Amino acid sequence: MSSRFLDACRRRPTDVRPVWFMRQAGRYMKQYREIRAKNSILEICKRPDLAAQVTLQPVEVLDVDAAIIFADLLLPIEPMGLRLKFVAGEGPQIDNPIRTSHDVDTLSTANTDELGYVGESIQIVSKALAGKVPVIGFVGAPFTMASYMIEGGASRNFINTKTLMYRDETLWRRLMGKLVDVLGPFAMLQVAAGARAIQVFDSWVGALGADDYVRYVAPYSRALIERIRSTGVPVIHFGTGAAGYFRELHAAGGDVMGVDWRLNIDQAWMDISYRSAIQGNLDPAALLAPLPELKTKVHELLKRTGTRPGHIFNLGHGILPETPVENVKAVVQMVREFKP
Repeated sequence: MSSRFLDACRRRPTDVRPVWFMRQAGRYMKQYREIRAKNSILEICKRPDLAAQVTLQPVEVLDVDAAIIFADLLLPIEPMGLRLKFVAGEGPQIDNPIRTSHDVDTLSTANTDELGYVGESIQIVSKALAGKVPVIGFVGAPFTMASYMIEGGASRNFINTKTLMYRDETLWRRLMGKLVDVLGPFAMLQVAAGARAIQVFDSWVGALGADDYVRYVAPYSRALIERIRSTGVPVIHFGTGAAGYFRELHAAGGDVMGVDWRLNIDQAWMDISYRSAIQGNLDPAALLAPLPELKTKVHELLKRTGTRPGHIFNLGHGILPETPVENVKAVVQMVREFKP
C-alpha cells in the first residue's frame, strides 16, 4: 500500500503533508453523537459494525490521510480480569483496582483473543477503505495502563501509582511485564487484521519526572515498541506532558514521535537529531479560533517543520468536543494547500 501517511512514517518525501487527528472520531461530530445517544462507549467498541462506522465517518467528512480505529485504551484490562465501566461525566472506572501483590498475581495474560472484536472492526474498515487510506491501530503504553489499573480511573496526583512504584519495585516490574505481555499480542492482533501502523499512547506519562521515567517505565515502553515493530509496521510513540524529557521518550523507541502542544515541534525534532519522523502538534484549542488566526497557527507549524520529509500534521492531543467540524475540515485544506 502506498500512502502519504506511511511514506511520512518512514521519512520519505510526500507530495503534501499528511494529516490526521487524534480523536477524529468523537463527540464533535453529529454522526457520532447520534450513535452514542443509543449506545455506550463499550457497546460501540464491542460491536465491530458500529466501531467501523464511527471510524469511517471522519475519513469521509474530513478527507484525512489515515483512519484510526475507534476503540478504548482500557479494553485490554477486561481479559486481564478487571471490571471496567464508564460513568457519565466521570469517565472510566475500574471496580477492582490493583493494590496488592495478590492482585497482580491474579491478572491473566492469556486471554488477549477476547479482544478479537477490535480486529473485526479493523477488517471491516480496511475492506471499506479498499486502500484509499491506511488504518492506524493503537494501544495504551504500559505506564498509562498501570496508572488506570492502580488508581481505578483518572487521577490528578497518581498517589496510589507512585506509592506502589516506590514502595515495591519488584511488584511494579511484575505488573509492567504483564502489561507488555498483553499489549504486545493485542497490537499484533490489530496488525494481523489490517492495521498499517500502531500508535502507542502514553497519556499519563507527564506525571513522572525524567529519572523516574527512565528507571521505572522506559524499559517496558521499549519492550512493547520493539515487539510491535517486529511485525514490520511503523510505531508512533506519543506521550503527553513529557516535554521535559522528550529525548528519553524517544530513546524508548518509535518510528514516529508524537509531540504535544507544550513543546515547539522544531525543537523537539532537533532534540532527537531527526532520527525519527515527527507528528503533531497544534494545540487542540486552536481549532476553536477564528479561521484567519487558525490559518496563521497552522502555517507557523508547517514552517517550523520545513521541507524535511517525515512530518505528519496532527494536534498535540485529541480534538475537543466543542470543536466546529468546519474548522477541522478547514485545517485539512490549509495543510494541503500550504506552499513552503
